[in-house]
Amino acid sequence: MARRIGDRGTVTAETALALPAVVLALALVLGVAEVSAAQVRCVDAARAAARRAARGDSTGAVTAVAHAVGPSGAAVGISGSASSVTVTVSADVRLPLPGRPSLRVRSSATADVEESS
Repeated sequence: MARRIGDRGTVTAETALALPAVVLALALVLGVAEVSAAQVRCVDAARAAARRAARGDSTGAVTAVAHAVGPSGAAVGISGSASSVTVTVSADVRLPLPGRPSLRVRSSATADVEESS
């Protein structure tokens, strides 16, 4: 089958037009994965820190656990009453998109204060 001269370079032109869309889709998928991983780390950090706080550990120890388990640059908040303690962990996640937008992920966990024996 003979090729027509007018079809030369069509594949190259189509690839050049489609490549930015493919790169943007890949960046979106990577961004969703990064945000999901940071959210899971916030959940884990809040739970671990709430358990430590419920046992009566110091604020410094609770914060250290949250920073160790949570995503980098996480902010930790601790509040409580006589019967329970709540730990909140939040962090900004930069997306690999043009302009480097960021999303804030956040989680909190509450635990009942354990009585000392």
